[in-house]
Amino acid sequence: MVSRQKMFCVVAATSSLAAAFLTVPRLGCSASRTNFPGVHRTTFRAAADGMEGMESVGPVMAAAAFLFSLSAVVLGNSRRSSSSSSSGPNLASIMSSSNLTGVAHATPCTSRWPQRHSTARSAMVFERFSERSIKAVVLAQTEAQRIKQDHVGTEMMVVGLLAEGSGGAKALQALGVRLEEARRELERMVGFGQGGKSKEIPFTTSARQVLEDSVECARERDTQQVNTCHLLRALLRQVESNGCKLLAKVLATDSQQVLRERVLAALAQQESTESTGEKVLGGAARPAIEDEVDLTQTLKYGTDLTEAAREGRLDPLVGRHEELRRTIRILGRRTKNNPVLVGEAGVGKTSIALGLAQLIADGKVPLNLKDKRVVQLDLALLLAGTRYRGDFEERLRAVVKEVTDSKRRVILVVDEVHTLVGAGSGGGDTGGGMDAANLLKPALARGELQCIGATTLDEYRKYIERDPALERRFQPVTVPEPTEEESVQILKGLAPKYEKHHQLSYTTEALEASVKLSCQFIADRYLPDKAIDVMDEAGSKVRQQLFQAVEETQNAAEQWAAGRELEEVTAQKARAAREERYEEAAELKRKEKDLAERLERLRQASAEGSDSQGLVKELQSLGAKIREAVTAERFVEAQELKARETQVAEILQKQGGVPSEATLVRQVTAEDVAQVVSSWTGIAVEQVSASESSRLLHLEKELHETIIGQDEAVRSVARALRRARAGLRNPQRPMAGFCFCGPTGVGKTALCKTLSSTFFGSEDSMIRLDMSEFMEKHTVSKLIGAPPGYVGYSDGGTLTEAVRRRPYSLVLFDEVEKAHPDVFNILLQLLDDGRLTDSRGRVVSFANTLVVMTSNIGSRSVQKSAAGGLGLGFGVGEDEEEDKYSKVKELVNEEMKSFFRPEFLNRLDEIIVFRPLKEEDVRAIAEVEFKKVLARLADKDLEVTLLQSFKEQVIREGYDPAYGARPLRRAITRMLEDTLAEHLLQSAAESWKGTKAVQLSASEKGEVHVEVLDSQPAEPKSEPEPKVLEEATATS
Repeated sequence: MVSRQKMFCVVAATSSLAAAFLTVPRLGCSASRTNFPGVHRTTFRAAADGMEGMESVGPVMAAAAFLFSLSAVVLGNSRRSSSSSSSGPNLASIMSSSNLTGVAHATPCTSRWPQRHSTARSAMVFERFSERSIKAVVLAQTEAQRIKQDHVGTEMMVVGLLAEGSGGAKALQALGVRLEEARRELERMVGFGQGGKSKEIPFTTSARQVLEDSVECARERDTQQVNTCHLLRALLRQVESNGCKLLAKVLATDSQQVLRERVLAALAQQESTESTGEKVLGGAARPAIEDEVDLTQTLKYGTDLTEAAREGRLDPLVGRHEELRRTIRILGRRTKNNPVLVGEAGVGKTSIALGLAQLIADGKVPLNLKDKRVVQLDLALLLAGTRYRGDFEERLRAVVKEVTDSKRRVILVVDEVHTLVGAGSGGGDTGGGMDAANLLKPALARGELQCIGATTLDEYRKYIERDPALERRFQPVTVPEPTEEESVQILKGLAPKYEKHHQLSYTTEALEASVKLSCQFIADRYLPDKAIDVMDEAGSKVRQQLFQAVEETQNAAEQWAAGRELEEVTAQKARAAREERYEEAAELKRKEKDLAERLERLRQASAEGSDSQGLVKELQSLGAKIREAVTAERFVEAQELKARETQVAEILQKQGGVPSEATLVRQVTAEDVAQVVSSWTGIAVEQVSASESSRLLHLEKELHETIIGQDEAVRSVARALRRARAGLRNPQRPMAGFCFCGPTGVGKTALCKTLSSTFFGSEDSMIRLDMSEFMEKHTVSKLIGAPPGYVGYSDGGTLTEAVRRRPYSLVLFDEVEKAHPDVFNILLQLLDDGRLTDSRGRVVSFANTLVVMTSNIGSRSVQKSAAGGLGLGFGVGEDEEEDKYSKVKELVNEEMKSFFRPEFLNRLDEIIVFRPLKEEDVRAIAEVEFKKVLARLADKDLEVTLLQSFKEQVIREGYDPAYGARPLRRAITRMLEDTLAEHLLQSAAESWKGTKAVQLSASEKGEVHVEVLDSQPAEPKSEPEPKVLEEATATS
């Protein structure tokens, strides 16, 4: 490698060599003509490229220019040799690509640079420029190419400064100037041209003047370099330039004096935080704040969040001021300056790191963080492709070296930081290699590497805390779940991003509903993540509905147009046939067939989608009726239908005709959010409609269709469900907690099944637990899950897992008195707080469940009353019966108090004592059961008539006050179902085609008689004729 001093000594000894290059064709230098050790031919070729346009200058100036060009190329090569890559263009690349010739070739030329010596003078000017300043100039040229302009003006230089991001850009960012905003203003100011195709775009007179003045600014401030701050100061001197006008537009000021004062004040503040000096070509190396940081390997496995923030690609951080301040405070420490954000999944830990990157990009951080770059490291990319031992360690060490060499100017962000433990060790604790955590420990302890981690509480406890050496290198910052009010503000801050994505708007009520409903009904996730997901899906849902509405209406319009065209073609065909123009009539007939097929396809597509609006449907039906009337030559009717069709079409036209997606309402409402939450959880959280309101008000009537003789129980349950649906209950407790007491067979379980089907949507919504399975002490853990180390730990609890999967359901604890007493300790928490914690530490919410327990306690007292011991039964007045029933309830409550603990009974909303069934109740139940059986038989095309004698016999055999309705079901099974089954099988055995109607009756002795009302023998299968059989045989 050739040092700079050696290169200058060798080349300066023969300055006449430059003149010889003027006669050599471009790129004509070769290694055979040179005798410079260590200098490759491509180096001379690159230097010769910098000599373009120098034929008109003298040998002395040519020698100077060539020497400078050659030195720049060699220095650029030496820099590239010492580092794998540079993050921006350096001076050598600028010279070799002839980017500076644009300065010399610009017309008209009125600057102080002589036209003849413009290239040499430009080289002398750019000799004083720092690499970041040159990068800003090149980015200005890139911006000119982007908007297809054939020159680089001061307005492009403003954008170039902002895109470069240091020095002057930070001063502008402190005033609120953003790159994207400046680009938009630039596009409005100059627009898009037709040029920009050439790589050598010249500078305007004002731009060249800015470049010259920047050197003067550097000299005035006694510095040897021209940095981006000097460029901005020089630009402010051109008061009437487009660059100043662009800044004035962005900063919303009309006074150039005010603009100049504001920018100079920001520049003074920025320059006070930066150290002067930089590595200047041709001068001594001095430390500088604008030195390039080589992060080739780091960015290969990560993302520069600071750059993404400057480009506006990050979501804004709303709130979290205390956590952000603590993170910045920890980063400012001398050692162990590594915060780790600890909180539950979805509370916004990573967003804090993104918010820090945004603050650094905006320059709104303390001085010690002003020049930091926040890079998010992806461990998955680091591990990908590491097939052999040592590959991962080599990659990670390269990243660590780049970060430590940056002298604490890079902050690494590692999401899920607990994955550092064991990563890359080839098998965790037994892999035999060092994991990522051990590789990072030394640099973390010395403070050479700054890292922001993020992990959950459980993972921090499991992975980080168990390694004290790693834990002491991090400082935890607890990130709690935000409140509902804070979450609403977060959603309001994020709403513009989602509105831009979905191309619609969110109402304030929708954002508030996203937080409120997700907090109330989605218990296993955390704010604001679950609210953001609900808001996002609601926007997607509305956008999908808009598309479907447009597609549906356009389909209807196409049907109407096709119908009108088909009508015209049909009329033309009929007219051509009458006038004996048969060829034309045949052509019209083919066209009519094509149109009819097209219309049918459109109708099928419309049928597959959702229903159209009423007017569109009417328009379609009118078109079909008109065609029928014309075909049948009912012209008067067709005329009337056409008049109605015209009227409907005019109404549609007044309403806007066929809407496009752009004309439909683009707004997400609270109702849309409620529908999304309902689809997620299965919980009816939408606003109560008129039909549902009417159904809830008359819920008792609906329940009485299947539950007979239990008025008190039905009323109590209906009141609880109305409270829950109206939103007046305590949202932290279950909808209600009931205990159904009474003898067997009176409808306790049947009422639960009816509730699950009518209110919760399906009988499958009932979670039934037979408490006889929990009689032993060790079976109690089955409800919430086995403890660690026991069989079934990973399966979860029988109760908790069922409610986690179906949070909107009825939970039935059948025959609860049979459970072990320890079970009631779990039920205490369930009934009072509406939540249980399973064996894995997960909290399960019972807030959307209806808890019902059934018990046979007190059944003897009820049976005794039914038998007449307390006067309850037949032959007793209604008032007297109610008095006796009240006494029975008191007896049952006393027995409940003697069996259950007071704290358990006190948590129940109501203890409902079911009445014993009377004979008239059994008759009504029998009618319900008969209807169910007859409905099943009707599905088999069998009509059954039950005579009154048969019904009476079934009721006599099925009524038993001590056992309720269960004997009745057994009697129906034996006398009705078994009898019909035997009859159907006998009919099939006797080759009858099948009975269509059957009548059942019973004799006085209780014998069941079956009478067939309509039947016929089955037709025998005909044998194939011999001839046909022979033909079939021959064919085979």
